Amino acid sequence: MPSDQQPARWLADFQAALTARDKIRLQAMFADECYWRDFLAFTWNIVTLEGRERIWNMLLERLGEVKPDKWQIEQVDEPTDTIGAWFSFETAVGRGKGHLRLKDGRCWTFFTTLRELKGHEEKRGPARIAGTTRGVVKDRRSWLDGRNDEKAELGISKQPYCLIVGGGQGGLALAARLKQLGVPALIVDALQKPGDGWRRRYKSLCLHDPVWYDHMPYLPFPDHWPVYTPKDKMGDWLEAYASIMELDIWNATTCKRAEFDDASKHWTVEVEREGRMIKLNPAQLVLATGMSGVPNRPVFKGQDRFRGIAHHSSEHRDGAPYAGKRCVVIGANNSAHDISADLWEHGADVTMIQRSPTLVVKAEALERHGRPLYSEAALAAGIDADRADLVTASIPYRVLPQFAKPVFTRIRQEDAAFYERLRATGFMLTFGEDESGIGLMYARRGAGYYIDVGASDLIIEGHIALKSGVQISHLT
Repeated sequence: MPSDQQPARWLADFQAALTARDKIRLQAMFADECYWRDFLAFTWNIVTLEGRERIWNMLLERLGEVKPDKWQIEQVDEPTDTIGAWFSFETAVGRGKGHLRLKDGRCWTFFTTLRELKGHEEKRGPARIAGTTRGVVKDRRSWLDGRNDEKAELGISKQPYCLIVGGGQGGLALAARLKQLGVPALIVDALQKPGDGWRRRYKSLCLHDPVWYDHMPYLPFPDHWPVYTPKDKMGDWLEAYASIMELDIWNATTCKRAEFDDASKHWTVEVEREGRMIKLNPAQLVLATGMSGVPNRPVFKGQDRFRGIAHHSSEHRDGAPYAGKRCVVIGANNSAHDISADLWEHGADVTMIQRSPTLVVKAEALERHGRPLYSEAALAAGIDADRADLVTASIPYRVLPQFAKPVFTRIRQEDAAFYERLRATGFMLTFGEDESGIGLMYARRGAGYYIDVGASDLIIEGHIALKSGVQISHLT
């Protein structure tokens, strides 16, 4: 059978096996090593099922409620060592998309994700709202009147269905999605304005991920936006985004405590706003406080006697006040390199202390090899951020190293001379616990790496001094 016809035949056989609840037939359609990643569609959760027996057990439990049908192939991928295809499907409550990869006619990876709920479709495209009432209407209420009413009521006389604690890009994106679904959602954030989480970082900071990674829902960056966004520009974009998307936010508001009541199935959340305590009673509570927002502040012997300036990287603003001073930066990951370079640019004498190995990869190398789905070339091939996200989500974490190792091997070969020069300074390098590179290190640790935008050359050339493989004994 031609490779482009195999996915359609497999999907038809799969639907027949589901309808018949035929365990033997269905399990035979999956390879000995197989995975099913489900985002909500079947399990109302984000899960990865490994192996035929776990897949069958999930189906046995969920098929009666899910009632999947209308499986249709949408697009067949270019064949590689697997034959892949995108498909659509429906369940009793919603519509979804998915992806399958076949090896020797059997399924290796299967991905299903719920895209919308029936009866709760977003009012977009042909279904968008009119925005006005035609004709002459006495005592007409304008858009601004309605918007001001919403702001005055939500959290005061009308409780939010969902309370989101944290107004960074994650909280804003979720609130925008809920807004389009008609779900009353309120964000509370301790900072003064949306985007302040970026504005208050060190002056030289730019995003290390390129623009194709960073789009917000509904409002992608314009095509003239810089590849690497300066942090204040990102802050301004998030503030504008919150306004344009008409998000309800209480800034300068601190969440003090939260408790769930099993009887009412609601939360009681106490927040402090404008000097007074307010109780909120949402049905859903989301903590969108970020994975890197809490400073890790080690305690060193003697630091109470240290007479110089000591601060955490989250408090660093600008290297200018340290011109002509001797500075020590403890750590050797992204922030440590950025701050060391910032200090050197402003005339400081900088020493970096590296206590454990760091994964280093040049930004240019990631642009060449590390991000094929998030690039201008991908856009030209019709792969936008949504499709790229779906492709990434379709790959089970167990098999990600198989995709990542060849890429990082190529990077190491091309940049071998760079890595040798860096090692010669005493810098301790790692390429991940299984040499799979930065993507897996981020997923596993969320730390331990530096995307090189220039500081490595400063170390190689001796402009930033290095002490590696040591711990801090004490300060004097």
